[in-house]
Amino acid sequence: MISGLLNLADQPHLAGSLTVLRLTLHVLAATVWVGGQIVVAGLLPTIRGLGEGAPQKIARAFGRLSWPAFWLLVATGVWNYVAIHHASATNGWNAIFGIKMVAVLVAGLGAYLHTKASTPRARGIYAGLGTLASIAALVLGVALAG
Repeated sequence: MISGLLNLADQPHLAGSLTVLRLTLHVLAATVWVGGQIVVAGLLPTIRGLGEGAPQKIARAFGRLSWPAFWLLVATGVWNYVAIHHASATNGWNAIFGIKMVAVLVAGLGAYLHTKASTPRARGIYAGLGTLASIAALVLGVALAG
């Protein structure tokens, strides 16, 4: 009797295989991009102790992993956007999506400027900006997932 009162659309269900692939790639890329920034920042004092030039070598190695992850995030983000039913999106959802897109742009710009900065102060500012924007984009993405 109680089961007849439940709306079938509200019941948990498994995602389709393409949805699983799309979201897995998106989350995996986010773990590399966002998580990697946090890990590298946490390891920076140790990296500096490895000798002159070590931070730059680590940064270049991280860039070889993180930039493809960023572009995979962008590509799967477009795929995520195309996959939703826009007619049912609320004004709030659309507003958060717009804010997330700004955060993604700021994250990429901050990371790029970090690689081009010539002073430790500028590198720190741009790294902080990129990381905070990346975390904001991650949180907003979770909110958009509903």
